[in-house]
Order: sequence, then structure tokens, then C-alpha cells
Amino acid sequence: MTDDIPKCTICTQRFASTATGHSPRPVVWFGADARIMVAGQAPGARVHASGKPFDDPSGDRLRDWMGIDRATFYDMSRIAVLPMAFCFPGYSAKGADLPPPAICHQTWRDAAMAHIGPVPLTLLIGGYAQKWHLNTRASVTDTVAGWRTHAPAVFPLPHPSWRNTGWLRKNPWFETDLLPELRKAVQKALT
Repeated sequence: MTDDIPKCTICTQRFASTATGHSPRPVVWFGADARIMVAGQAPGARVHASGKPFDDPSGDRLRDWMGIDRATFYDMSRIAVLPMAFCFPGYSAKGADLPPPAICHQTWRDAAMAHIGPVPLTLLIGGYAQKWHLNTRASVTDTVAGWRTHAPAVFPLPHPSWRNTGWLRKNPWFETDLLPELRKAVQKALT
């Protein structure tokens, strides 16, 4: 199964018709021994180019939130990155991020999660991952604000993108209340 995902081309026509007109390039970054699963939306354009998840400023912010360095984050025996779609979905004609194609998680997610197995800690980044994993229709703000309901095994988080800097300013409790508990949970899961 893990050998099949990198060869996936089911979205070739879909991606060719986006404003970016790109080809599929699944970014697969998980192993069976991982202690933490980072469930996000889909790779962005920079990750599509590098082939390494969160290899961008969003990743720098995420690693800071987690209290870990790059070497720890990219150790697949410790961290599994399992997005809702393995490929960059592209941009719309207006330059907006397209959503992760449902066909990706419908095709690969159950098998990928079975390969990873149970993990002590899951980080749900953004609405797509939160809705799927928590079976919720709540907004990202409401889901993240209710983080104590899911902690310490699951932490819903906003996307660490620069686009959410305003959200972080409006919600100072995220940094003062949630992040210290997240860092403790990360350290516990990794030991």
C-alpha cells in the first residue's frame, strides 16, 4: 500500500484543469512506528516542489507549536504526516487554494491509517481533517476552542499558515492555554 500511493495518478485530469495545470506528485511521509500523526489538509505548492511535508514557513510555525526541531519532525519513526490528500490540489483561477479531492482520502486514508496503527497523539490541522476525524460540522475556531474535549490524545489546531496570523492575534488563548499543553503531549508521546 505505501508503495502504491507515490504512483497514484487518479487526479491527473483534475490537476491539469486547475490554474496551476500541474501533475500529481503524492507526498508520502509516514511509517508504521510513528508516535504522532499530523493530519492536515493537503500539500501546498512548496511542498509539491520539494516532496517533503511542511517544508515551508507553515512547517516552521507548526514545529514551533509542537516544540520540536526539524530532525525530530522528519523522523518517520516518530512523526507521521497523513493529510486528507497526498497531492497539491492546485489553485483556482482566482489564486485560492483548492480543497483536497475527496477521491484521495476515499482511496487511501483507511489503508494508510491502518498501516500507521494507533498513535498516542494526533494533531488535526484545519477544518478538513477536523471534520473527518471528529465527525463535526463545527468551525475551526469552535473546534480548536474546544480542544480540552479531545486532549491529551487529540489536538485540533488551525492551519499554521501566515494567513492565520490574524486568527492567532484574535485568539490569544491558543498560545497561552493550548500550546503549553500541546508541547507537553508531544514530549510525552515521543518518550
